[in-house]
Amino acid sequence: MSHQTAYRTHHVNEVTEDVVGQTVTISGWVDRRRDHGGVAFLDVRDASGLVQVVVYDEEVARPLRSEYVVQVTGDVRLRPEGNENSHLATGKVEIVASKIDVLAKSAALPFQVSTALANETEQQLPGEETRLKYRYLDLRRPQMQANLKLRSDMTRAARHALEEMDFTEVETPTFIKSTPEGARDFLVPARLVPGSWYALPQSPQLLKQLLMVSGVERYYQLARCYRDEDFRADRQPEFTQLDMEMSFVDQEDVMAMAEKVIAAIWKVRGYDVKLPIQRISWKDAMDKYGSDKPDLRFGNQLVDLTEYFKDTPFRVFQAPYVGAVLYKGAADLPRRQFDAWQEWARQRGAKGLAYVQFTSDGVLKGPVAKNLSDAEREGLKEAVHAEDGDAVFFAAGAKESSQLLLGAARVEIARREGLLDPKKFAFTWVVDFPLFKPTDDPDDDDVAVGHSKWTSMHHPFTMPSKDWIDTFDQDPEHAMSDSYDIVCNGEEMGGGSVRIHRDDIQDRVLKVLGISKEEADEKFGFLLEAFKYGAPPHAGIALGWDRTVSLLAGTDTIRDVIAFPKAGGGRDPLTGAPAPISDEQRAETGVDYDPDEEDED
Repeated sequence: MSHQTAYRTHHVNEVTEDVVGQTVTISGWVDRRRDHGGVAFLDVRDASGLVQVVVYDEEVARPLRSEYVVQVTGDVRLRPEGNENSHLATGKVEIVASKIDVLAKSAALPFQVSTALANETEQQLPGEETRLKYRYLDLRRPQMQANLKLRSDMTRAARHALEEMDFTEVETPTFIKSTPEGARDFLVPARLVPGSWYALPQSPQLLKQLLMVSGVERYYQLARCYRDEDFRADRQPEFTQLDMEMSFVDQEDVMAMAEKVIAAIWKVRGYDVKLPIQRISWKDAMDKYGSDKPDLRFGNQLVDLTEYFKDTPFRVFQAPYVGAVLYKGAADLPRRQFDAWQEWARQRGAKGLAYVQFTSDGVLKGPVAKNLSDAEREGLKEAVHAEDGDAVFFAAGAKESSQLLLGAARVEIARREGLLDPKKFAFTWVVDFPLFKPTDDPDDDDVAVGHSKWTSMHHPFTMPSKDWIDTFDQDPEHAMSDSYDIVCNGEEMGGGSVRIHRDDIQDRVLKVLGISKEEADEKFGFLLEAFKYGAPPHAGIALGWDRTVSLLAGTDTIRDVIAFPKAGGGRDPLTGAPAPISDEQRAETGVDYDPDEEDED
C-alpha cells in the first residue's frame, strides 16, 4: 500500500533493501543527531518506525535538534558491513541526504522522547504529572505509539468478530436521565429547562435493554461511560466499554459469544486462547484464591483452617474463619521484612498479618507459634502443605474480609517471587454470583439503591438463577443470580448477566431492594413501561476496554493505553480541566435557578 503524499514518497518502514538505489523522500521527527567529524547521522522517526540518515554537509546538519520536523530527500544505500542495526526493520540501509527541509522547529524539551529511551524503565521517565501535562510529547515515545496502535487493532478485531456473528452497532445517547446504577452520576445542567439536569451514562444498561425490546436482537457498541466516584489508582472518571446484548439467549449463549470475541482480540498479538474458557464459582474463587477475580497464572491456594483451630486456646484464632496462605522459602527472611508485611496489611484495613516460620532445621518460630497447643503445632506443617524453610501467613475474623486479605497476600507473594508474567494469560469465568449483598458491605463504596439492607450484587435488572426464581425474595442472603464475570490475570475484564424481562420478577426484586413502585417509576419507569409491550428474554456482557487493552499490552496502568487520560482526582494536567466558568456562563447554565424565586415573581 502506497503512503505517497505531498510530503513523502515512503513511510520510514518502507525504506528497506527493496528500495536500495532509489531516491526517496521521508518526513518525520529528528529522533537523535550524532556528529562524527565531517559527517552527521540523523535518526528520523515517523509513526511507522525509524531510519538512519547520513548528512555530509555540516552546515545543513548543525542546526537540527531533537524533535525538529523535517523532510528528507536522498538515495537509499546499504549500510557499510558491520554497521547494520538488527533491532531496526530499516537497520540494513540508510538514506544519504541530498536535501533536508525543516518543516517545524522544536523548543527545548521538558523530557526526552527519543527511541533510544524505548527500553528505559518507568523510573527513568519523568513523573506521571509531567508526562500527562505534555501528553503530546509522551505519546511520541515508541511504546506509547505501539499501545495506541494495539488498541486500534483490537477494536478492529472485535468489530469484525461481532459483525461475523451478525451484530449491529448502535450508538446510544450520552445525555440521559439520572438513574441509580451504583456510583454517582456526572450531571449536566439543561440550559433550556432551568433547574433540570442531564446525566452522563455510567453504562448504556437501560438503553441497550430498550434496544432488545425494539427488536435489535444483537447489539454492540464501544460506549463512553462516566462515573463520579472517589479516586482510585487505576480508575478513570470517563472510560470505554465494549458493550454487547442479545435477545432469545441464555447465559451459555452470551459466554460462548464473548469467548469468540476475546479469542479474536488476543489473536491480534498472536496468542491462541484455549476455548472454552475454564469456569469457577464465586464461592470457590473466594475460598481458594481470596478474590472474585482470581489470578490463575500460579497456584498457592488458600487453606481453610477454621475446623483445624476449632478448639484452639489462641484467642485470635477463636473466630468465624481462620485461613492461611503459604510463602515458599520465606522462613529465613529477616524480622524487618515480616514487620513490613504488618504495615502492608494495615494499609488494607487489617490489624496485621499473623505468621509462623518453619525453619530449615525443623523449628516452628514466629509470634503465633507460642500461642498454639502442642497438637496444633505438631500438625500445622501438614495442614498448610508447608515444608521446612517455608513461612505461612494467617488471617482470622469475618470470612470474606479475611479471605480478601489472604488473597491480596497471595498475589503480593507471587509478585515478589516473579510469577506475574505479563505475557502469560490465564482466563477464567467466575459464575454463580449471589443475587444480593448487604448494603453495609465494608468493601462497597458505591451509593446504595433503595431503602433495604440488601443491594444488588450487579444491578437491579439481574435475573435470579433458575433454582431461585420462586424463592429468592424469601431468602435473599443465599439467592443466586444468572451473572458472570470474565477474569484475566487477576483483573476483571468485564461482566454481564441474564436480564429480568418479566414484570412479576422485576417487582419482587425491587421489593427486596426496598425500592417502591413510585420510586421505580420515577427513576427507570420508562424501562418498566417498555417491558409491558413484549420484552424478549435477553442477556449481555460488557468488557472494560481500557482494562482489556492494558492486559494485552502488558502495561502497569490503564492510563498508558488511553490517549489523554485523567490524573488523580479526575484532573487533566494537559488542559487544566476541571476549571471554573465565568459568571456569564454560570448564569446561562441555570445552575443557580431557584423555582421559589420564580413563584414570588
